[in-house]
Amino acid sequence: MTFIRSLLFMLFMVITMPLAVMALLLVFWLPMRSRRLFVMPWIRLVMWMVRHLLRIEQRVLGAENIPATPCVVFCKHQSTWETFALQLIFPLTSFVYKKELHWLPFFGLGLMLMPFVGIDRGAGRAALNQVAERGRARLTEGYTVVIFPEGTRVAAGHKKRYKIGGAHLAVHAGALVVPVAQNAGELWARHSFLKRPGTVTISIGPAIDPTGKTAEEVSAAAENWIETEMRRISPERYKHERKDATTRAAA
Repeated sequence: MTFIRSLLFMLFMVITMPLAVMALLLVFWLPMRSRRLFVMPWIRLVMWMVRHLLRIEQRVLGAENIPATPCVVFCKHQSTWETFALQLIFPLTSFVYKKELHWLPFFGLGLMLMPFVGIDRGAGRAALNQVAERGRARLTEGYTVVIFPEGTRVAAGHKKRYKIGGAHLAVHAGALVVPVAQNAGELWARHSFLKRPGTVTISIGPAIDPTGKTAEEVSAAAENWIETEMRRISPERYKHERKDATTRAAA
């Protein structure tokens, strides 16, 4: 049944995503915020299909930590699931993404019509400035900026180096940073066709105030909370770390 559900969901996405983008093209003349809100019914439909077709539920912890004002969200990135789910958990989101995604059929065009922050990851210091300036503009416009600090999807139980761009934005804009841990990759793994039924845990941590902190300090605080929380919500995925620690202690 998992295969059939996954196949039906893929067909649903193949059919509805181009339709959603074409509908968006028809209203390209609307203000940016109106276009952003225009796509939300489709996002809700996708998440309805995730729940009722794929049978992937969600458990949200720490919702009380979501600020009343626009903030910068640092989220663990394991799957495509969170790119949809975060749009319903946090109001009016703007994602930071790599411009290479513009080349994806339909999806890339849809991104360009949204008030998102596209960056050239190969631009070095210029990319940092892009995140800071464009991200600050989105925050001023009332959007919560979502960034995946590891820069790409990471398999469950693993991590990559946290990039400084999101923290640089938070310090530059004086915006709160909200760390988010989640384990969607255990059900909807990266590069995997099969989506297994189950419950995703998404945990929202206390906001980090960047006042008086460097970007490095903000990034380290967010990373420490996220990675600690990941080991709490998915302890079985980090058994290899305990084994490694035991081996080093024995040596």
